[in-house]
Amino acid sequence: MNGRDLAELVRLPAALTVPGDALTGAAYAGASARYSAAMPIASACLYWAGMALNDWADRDLDAVERPERPIPSGRISPRTAITTAGVLGLAGISASAVAGGRAALRVSLPLAALVWAYDTIAKQSPAGPVVMASNRGLDVLLGACAAPVRAWEPATSVAAHTVAVTTLSRDEVHGTDPSRAGTVTAATAAIATAGVVRALTDRRARRRDRLVSAALSTAYGVVVGRAQSRTIADPSAATVRDATGRGIAGFPLLQASWLARRGRLGAAATVLAGGPLVRYASRRMSTT
Repeated sequence: MNGRDLAELVRLPAALTVPGDALTGAAYAGASARYSAAMPIASACLYWAGMALNDWADRDLDAVERPERPIPSGRISPRTAITTAGVLGLAGISASAVAGGRAALRVSLPLAALVWAYDTIAKQSPAGPVVMASNRGLDVLLGACAAPVRAWEPATSVAAHTVAVTTLSRDEVHGTDPSRAGTVTAATAAIATAGVVRALTDRRARRRDRLVSAALSTAYGVVVGRAQSRTIADPSAATVRDATGRGIAGFPLLQASWLARRGRLGAAATVLAGGPLVRYASRRMSTT
């Protein structure tokens, strides 16, 4: 095993889409800058834990459908994968406790449990996309753990996007159904539209911030929705994989739109940079 094998196991580049969850939650909860900087580390560790656990749980299926992955290819043993998942999970929980104390643990512990439940039980069930969406929604609330109710809007938006991306990602190997692709595309359009409307009507936000937020929501709808709409006409596995990758890279656009509404333009720009980096890295290493 080398560093690249481990990076592939945990989908290292995809973790760039995760810190924006905690930063968004912190912005809506009014958390301190120190807290806002520390909590994304916990989110990233929990995400990496979930990716390692995913490959451990899917090792038999991957031996047939994706033999190039680290475990079926023999580059990483199942024991190493499950150990990595456990260590990263504990690191994520510990980092959250250091950053946010008991309030953070009240979110990070259920989040870690949901990560394990999704990978080992729920992923192949009809409830799979909803469970995964709950993970990402809780990740936003982890950043807002001091006052989670204040972040219900961005948490709901990120969760809804996760349902759409996860639903389509299930068809990466065999291709999708045009009707399912249409539903996913419509969901993305609805998320983007709701973001624009809420941004423009948010009286708490300054005019500049409202306009930037609305523009970013529009960009999210165009970038992600356009890729998803291609799967309606061409439901092949390759087109679905591209749409899934763009959906993952679309998280920073969505997060940045919410950050902009609260005037966190610097944080929004930082998060936004993650999208192109994910797309670039995905050409060299799978993010799904």
